[in-house]
Amino acid sequence: MRLLVTGRDGQVAASLLEAGRAGTEVVALGRPELDLARPDTVIDVIAAAKPDIVVSAAAYTAVDQAEDEPDLAFAVNAVGAGKVAEAAARLGVPVIHLSTDYVFDGTRAGAYVETDPTAPLGVYGASKLAGEQAVAVANPRHLILRTAWVYSPFGKNFVKTMLRLAADRDEISVVADQWGNPTSALDIADAILHTAAMLHADKDFAAFGTYHLAGTGETNWSGFARHILDTSLKSGGPWARVRDITTMDYPTKARRPANSRLSSANFADVFAWTAPDWRKSAEEVVRRLVMGETKRALTA
Repeated sequence: MRLLVTGRDGQVAASLLEAGRAGTEVVALGRPELDLARPDTVIDVIAAAKPDIVVSAAAYTAVDQAEDEPDLAFAVNAVGAGKVAEAAARLGVPVIHLSTDYVFDGTRAGAYVETDPTAPLGVYGASKLAGEQAVAVANPRHLILRTAWVYSPFGKNFVKTMLRLAADRDEISVVADQWGNPTSALDIADAILHTAAMLHADKDFAAFGTYHLAGTGETNWSGFARHILDTSLKSGGPWARVRDITTMDYPTKARRPANSRLSSANFADVFAWTAPDWRKSAEEVVRRLVMGETKRALTA
């Protein structure tokens, strides 16, 4: 099975390349040859790779910057994503598209399920929701996987930021009134490989659609930070005190949902796969970063 993933330098692509699996070839494409901001080039580039399954992971993810660059955010996250799905459809293969918890407004009391109404608060969430819709229209054989609070040993993410700040400060202020599911890109990669194998083996697979795929368990950003830094301390890395603050204390250009918890029960039922507890997954990533065990260094 040849798995093509877009977004070569992203966390999920890096995790897929590292993970691998017997019988599966992972091919990652990114700029300049595959640029979702130039959607007219997408179909030919993907067709040339001859994949069995396409993983649409490339995205514009600068949440605050998107407020100033809505055209670029929609070009990549909506039009570009739709072209990736169209390319897969022309080849007669499924597309697995990654989306976000930010398609919700955060007003629900509990964890969001797939049928809950979407209402993004900002340009980033709106562009990702438009991408979901474009993917669904372009390729009936689609899996849209909404995930949340993604981190890994690769690229830029919250775990790396906390470790960097702790190396220079005694105390870090972190928002305590936004709740969600920290999700390791290593786990997302494992889930995608598992799911892709099912799709490849079952040509008549009928349960295409939208699913939530996030870490097991929930916390707020400050609780996530404390666990990162406590694990770092135990591993010989930097540590700092975490001071709880509110969203109002840390204003950002884009609004974030106060609650973006996702229920992944439906994914578990259909695909027989459940993410580990978020604490365990975070510990693995923190230890790797502290001990320098990253197998594929991506410092961007």
